[in-house]
Amino acid sequence: MNIKIVCVGKLKEKYLKQGIAEYAKRLSKFCKFKIVEVSDEKAPEKLSPAQMEAVKEKEGERILHKIKDKEYVYALAIEGKERSSEEFAAELAQLGTYGHSDVTFVIGGSLGLSPAVLKRSNTKISFGRFTLPHQLMRLVLSEQIYRGFMINNGSPYHK
Repeated sequence: MNIKIVCVGKLKEKYLKQGIAEYAKRLSKFCKFKIVEVSDEKAPEKLSPAQMEAVKEKEGERILHKIKDKEYVYALAIEGKERSSEEFAAELAQLGTYGHSDVTFVIGGSLGLSPAVLKRSNTKISFGRFTLPHQLMRLVLSEQIYRGFMINNGSPYHK
């Protein structure tokens, strides 16, 4: 299985880079894992609704260029469906079983995802109604993907 995270912006914090690197190493036993960063759109602090949409559209175009037609896409969105770790693990297993060996997760920038990216996604996933920094979400998502593989392998890691 090939798992890719497409995300907006560069990761700056050393502790987040180290955590993600650790999960990437652990995931190498189960899948080909990679993170693809696209640049964020520079914008002033205060934006009108139209300017916000324009920023999301530009970032969305960059994201969509990194997604191939055959990829099964999860969009991380607050309005997405929440899943338990066990439900998520079962979904990952089913994707592999039913011919979706290329799975992509998309994490938007600080303003969220464009309608075009949401439309391209096969499903939306939510990690709750909390607002989390999108850089931290990379680490949380990497850990949950690893946890899913560990659940599917019957490992005690999940307990």
